Amino acid sequence: MSEAKRPRAVGRTNWKKTAVVALPAILAVGAMASVMAQGALAASFAVSGTSFQVSSGKLTSKGLASYVQTDRSVDGKGHPVALLGIGDATLSDICQAAEVKTPLGTVVFKLTAGGKAGQVTATNLVIDGEDLVGDARFGTAEIGRDASTLDEVPGVKGEPGKFGLQAGDIEVSKVRSNAWSATGGNFRLKGMKVDVSLDGKKCF
Repeated sequence: MSEAKRPRAVGRTNWKKTAVVALPAILAVGAMASVMAQGALAASFAVSGTSFQVSSGKLTSKGLASYVQTDRSVDGKGHPVALLGIGDATLSDICQAAEVKTPLGTVVFKLTAGGKAGQVTATNLVIDGEDLVGDARFGTAEIGRDASTLDEVPGVKGEPGKFGLQAGDIEVSKVRSNAWSATGGNFRLKGMKVDVSLDGKKCF
């Protein structure tokens, strides 16, 4: 049979291309598995050069502490952020999405959990965010407190003389944030799903 008449193969996968696209997800899942096994995340690390989205339908916590700091990527570039320390957080659901450039184009790495599968919980959740949007209710709030004296969330303190704020019980609905990092101990992600796709949809 000539080359022109030879039937085309159906359903074959180009594993080299698939590996390139899936690599960021494989690395992320491997790191997350290690984190979950240890029960905690490192408190400080060099951030990547890519910010990411975080969203949740509803977040509740026993406390909030916040101050401004600078995250640095490996190249030394600084990224000003509001560090948000959230003690014993419970989320109705969670979505995290980041755009990753690959030789095949821009890939969206997306992680979701919670919803119908059950709530997502984390101990001492810390988000280094560029912004935070939502409908919030705070307990007793202290705005303008010295960042070095914050005591609402264990381990979340800034430098002496720096502006800080903290609050008691909090509830935030329609949470939207662009962040550079997120850490926490004892993450429990019910119904976790990881998706990697070219030109995929982000969280918002």
